[in-house]
Amino acid sequence: MVPLGWVGGVVGLILSSAISLYASTLIAKLHEYRGKRHIRYRDLAGFIYGRTAYSLVWALQYANLFLINSGFVILGGQALKAFYILFRDDHQMKLPYFIALAGFACVFFAIAIPHLSALRVWLGFSTFFSLVYVCIAFVLSLKDGLEAPPRDYNIPGTKVSRIWTTIGAAANLVFAYNTGMLPEIQATVREPVVKNMIKALNFQFTLGIVPMHAVTYIGYWAYGSNASSYLLNNVSGPVWLKGIANIAAFLQAIIALHIFASPTYEFLDTRYGTKGSALAIKNLGFRIIVRGGYIAITTFLSALLPFLGDFMSLTGAISVFPLTFILPNHMYLVARRKKLSLLQKSWHWLNICFFSCIAVAAFVAALKLITVDSKTYHVFADL
Repeated sequence: MVPLGWVGGVVGLILSSAISLYASTLIAKLHEYRGKRHIRYRDLAGFIYGRTAYSLVWALQYANLFLINSGFVILGGQALKAFYILFRDDHQMKLPYFIALAGFACVFFAIAIPHLSALRVWLGFSTFFSLVYVCIAFVLSLKDGLEAPPRDYNIPGTKVSRIWTTIGAAANLVFAYNTGMLPEIQATVREPVVKNMIKALNFQFTLGIVPMHAVTYIGYWAYGSNASSYLLNNVSGPVWLKGIANIAAFLQAIIALHIFASPTYEFLDTRYGTKGSALAIKNLGFRIIVRGGYIAITTFLSALLPFLGDFMSLTGAISVFPLTFILPNHMYLVARRKKLSLLQKSWHWLNICFFSCIAVAAFVAALKLITVDSKTYHVFADL
């Protein structure tokens, strides 16, 4: 909202919701293409295009997941720092230290949860923590907004810098809704798979997005162009209540990271053939070394460049745009080419060309923003 303003932010969020729903529906409809269920995105791409596309989509997916995980480690560190400052604002503990602590907690969780099915009960906690954060942030922002003087809603920066931040914000909007993992999620949906997945998508992109829209709008309304990317840095209110919200955000980041790291864990487990009990010494040691190493690399890079908004822009440009908008339109075009009219084909080609241009522009903008922030804040910055 800050780099887009009221009009651009609201319209952008609504449009990106609608476009994301449309593109996700295309992928859902291809789940049972030619009588076969494709439970991984790369399997579907490989079936339609061949082995090269399989490898390319695999690389894009894992790049996407790695950057998403970096974002969650940064979020966990920011939440821990905000919690610490509530009780002891002595400037002794810097953000990189809290990012390291968040990474350490993620390692323990990754070792304790051997596979995705073991995460089932934690998904309930994840939903609970998300609602706790959203509700507290909403209520405290509403209170501050009602008590505060008129806010500044002008988009900050020069005319040139606004161009870059606007493009980067467009990538952030895409990142907010998409993961590039829809076929993997769809693989767990009960029959009829396509029909039920479309129901789930319709629910998610209507009622499901209300909390995110609500907390985004209320935060920008309450604090204007001074709104932080981590909203709890702005709110005022009882210390205990803010403390609960920060801890909820921290715990949610740990669980969410494990969800998005699970495909990487599954690949490594399959690649190196871990079998038998999850508590076996060999398997336990494997998780400690391999998963711990993966999260250690993620944590180091997160602490090195802790620019959460820029990571979101880069993620949107590198992988989310291609996986969410470009490929679905082209795969649907290839798979249904004999059944589509000339107007329908033209519509899909328009989407492919448009989002390809946006992806390139967002990539350049993200690199530009990271370069600027790196000069401003230096590495291992205490944001």
